[in-house]
Amino acid sequence: MAILSTLGNYRNTGLLLIRAVLGIMFIMYGYPKIAGGPEMWKGVGAAMGNVGITFGHSFWGFLAALTETLGGFLLIIGFAFRPATLLLAFVMFIAALFHYKTEGFMSASHPIELGFIFIGLALIGPGKYSVDKR
Repeated sequence: MAILSTLGNYRNTGLLLIRAVLGIMFIMYGYPKIAGGPEMWKGVGAAMGNVGITFGHSFWGFLAALTETLGGFLLIIGFAFRPATLLLAFVMFIAALFHYKTEGFMSASHPIELGFIFIGLALIGPGKYSVDKR
């Protein structure tokens, strides 16, 4: 269809839309975890046990919550974009392992999908409408 072929002209707008929506969602995922304090951090960080790390659960949980919150903000503005997306992909990998082992594949599918989206975004870059624009 000829009318849809011109949508390729809006790639950077599409990337901005994806970045903004994912960024807002991850701020909404991460901030309540930060605000939850050490007990919340300990629960989140316990997921690291799935990769053999059985110490510092509060520390790891805080880092995951900070990655989700700050990473979401960095996605929106497009600053330090590739490191942020790779850190978010790692957090989603750990979340997928946790959900898979505790609840099964259907529960793990959402973080798996988001992990691959973040890897894809790391390969593509933030686009023209970002602080990191080149």
